[in-house]
Amino acid sequence: MDRRKFLFSLAACPACASAAMAESAAPHWEYEGERGVAKWGELDSRFKACAVGSEQSPIDLTRGIRAKVEDLSFNWKPQAFDVINNGHTIQANVEDGSALAIGKTTYGLKQFHFHTPSEHAIGGKRTAMEAHFVHATSDGRLAVVGVLMIAGAKHKAFSEIMQVAPKKEGEAKLKAALDPRSFLLKSRHFYRYEGSLTTPPCSEIVDWNVFEKTIEVAAADIEAFRAVFPMNARPLQEINRRFLLRGL
Repeated sequence: MDRRKFLFSLAACPACASAAMAESAAPHWEYEGERGVAKWGELDSRFKACAVGSEQSPIDLTRGIRAKVEDLSFNWKPQAFDVINNGHTIQANVEDGSALAIGKTTYGLKQFHFHTPSEHAIGGKRTAMEAHFVHATSDGRLAVVGVLMIAGAKHKAFSEIMQVAPKKEGEAKLKAALDPRSFLLKSRHFYRYEGSLTTPPCSEIVDWNVFEKTIEVAAADIEAFRAVFPMNARPLQEINRRFLLRGL
């Protein structure tokens, strides 16, 4: 398996990620302990970017430059998603047919998953959770949409996901179709920057688009997620010489 295909399978193709890991003997990693974030870059030569990369994610979304950026055009379809506990997060796998267009480039929605606390911060403050919607082109270009989540009113879609989410590694299926567009905000102001995967191999191949505003989800559903994954967020990374754009 060549490097691009390996990175693509890990980031955007959950159905083949396990096979890619097994074929390449990629090591197990964790968020804390001997295989925690501070050691990711030492676990495998392919994880080197985790330690030495200069365009790593997540970052503090502060001091964004106001700019006119290409809009996000969503064409996500309702689906009875397969819900996976992969040992690192709760993830919903997406069938072909849902897409995101940024300018003239169209990316297929491959999966979405969750982190607690949020991986990105605004003004140094993280929210309770963050959802990542992972999109890819056929040649492995990635675009991830981040949605910050806070405790508040019940969010029907997130609640339905947490009701079926396996408490141990495994897979379940939603009983009815769920519309992923319910995670989108009415205010479409967002931050955009060039970054990386927030998990090994930390490849710097991601166009990040993180909404400025938050959505509310039930506190009970946040706690249900934390009961399975008490913490699965990478520490903030330096922005270095990158441009952080804040859409008008």
